[in-house]
Amino acid sequence: MLVDAQAKVNAIEGDRIARRNVLVLAAAQALAGANSTVMITTGAMTGAILAPDKVLATLPVTAFVVGQWMATLPVGALARRLGRRTAFQIGAGCGAIAGLLGFAGVMLGSFTVFLAATFIAGFYAAVQQAYRFAAADTASEAFRPKAISWVMAGGIFAAVLGPQLVILTKDLLPPFLFAASYLAQAVVAIIAVLVLALVRLPKPAVAQADTPRGRPLADFMRMPRFITAVVCGVVSYALMNLMMTSAPLAMLDCQHSVTDATLGIQWHVLGMFGPSFFTGALCTRFGAERVAGAGLVLIALAALTAIAGITLAHFWVSLILLGVGWNFGFIGATAMVTSCYRPEERIRVQAFNDFLVFGSLAVSSLASGALLATLGWSAINGTALPIVLAAGGMLIWLRFRGRVEAI
Repeated sequence: MLVDAQAKVNAIEGDRIARRNVLVLAAAQALAGANSTVMITTGAMTGAILAPDKVLATLPVTAFVVGQWMATLPVGALARRLGRRTAFQIGAGCGAIAGLLGFAGVMLGSFTVFLAATFIAGFYAAVQQAYRFAAADTASEAFRPKAISWVMAGGIFAAVLGPQLVILTKDLLPPFLFAASYLAQAVVAIIAVLVLALVRLPKPAVAQADTPRGRPLADFMRMPRFITAVVCGVVSYALMNLMMTSAPLAMLDCQHSVTDATLGIQWHVLGMFGPSFFTGALCTRFGAERVAGAGLVLIALAALTAIAGITLAHFWVSLILLGVGWNFGFIGATAMVTSCYRPEERIRVQAFNDFLVFGSLAVSSLASGALLATLGWSAINGTALPIVLAAGGMLIWLRFRGRVEAI
């Protein structure tokens, strides 16, 4: 009884720190998300202006995702060596550099410089993805899903801040469309460096001869729950990226305005992060697997809505469903991952998970431009349905397997 009481006291004390970190990391999430939203909203449109061929219009978004992918493992190594807070601040500094390079690329009319900007912006996005795991690290097991989802809720402010930065600044330096937007992005990243100084996270432990090193990563690739969690995270993020990246260009092709496309992304980002206030509670009550499954269903509905028509309502409803589906699918998958590792394995396994997830994003980003230019908007959405079915089948298999093992 005394042991249980002490454990509860320790959990409450730990969650005080966790709640403080959640507030700081949610603010950092809002600022980092605004940076990503600026790049995602404008990347394809700026690419269409600067690229030598329209097929390459989405290449800046692909460079963003490739940068995000390539940074996942180095971010984990930095966090292990220097601590998460320092790694986070370095990432925000990359966001400021990316904004300045984006400005230079537009002013010089250089597609190459702009690609470098979006690539470096991906480093910041990779660091941003680690915020959810950092919040979970200082939380008790009961508070962990809520900590993850509340940090993700910071994206709601990103959904407002990012598109409004674009709308308010896109024409400030005529005739250079979006040039001032990238300067604003750099300022926001500098503010994030200062905010991240307030986070309180454990310092990296000094390695000792008897320090447990944890299981090799190959063991996790044989773990059914981890495999299913990674697949759900990959499918949720890759399909969301595939459809979202091409949506602004598809809207312009369908005679909708730049403002319509920007607001569509704003509604999409609100859908991505708005449910985060309760997604963690849903994971606790119904299980992370069911929440992830609901996310896959919503992504399928988003694809069907997009196929059904090309009016502004079809685009916006599809983007909202896509955002909510990503929220459920990705947070559910993240909660599943956090139950697969031991404390000494967490940073390494988290980085490995993100490496797999964001590697798939590089493929989906590159494919989106080619699919849109050659096959059209409906074809992009049509590819989502069989992929969602395959991921849903794995969730059903995992649940059935657990029931069989329980007998």
